[in-house]
Amino acid sequence: MNKEMKVKWLGKTDFLALTNNKIYDVIYIERGWYRIIDDSGDDYLYHPDMFEIVEWDDNIVVK
Repeated sequence: MNKEMKVKWLGKTDFLALTNNKIYDVIYIERGWYRIIDDSGDDYLYHPDMFEIVEWDDNIVVK
């Protein structure tokens, strides 16, 4: 079973980036930042301060 980490964006909605209270999948953690596929459909690194973890997988890849 392939689980992943899910986080909720707590900041303001930013058109084609992140939506307030929306849950996103974290692809992996890179140097402490979350790599997330945002609303544009592309993956970017985001600082974790403005996210709440809603689901954690112990097998998430940390780079």
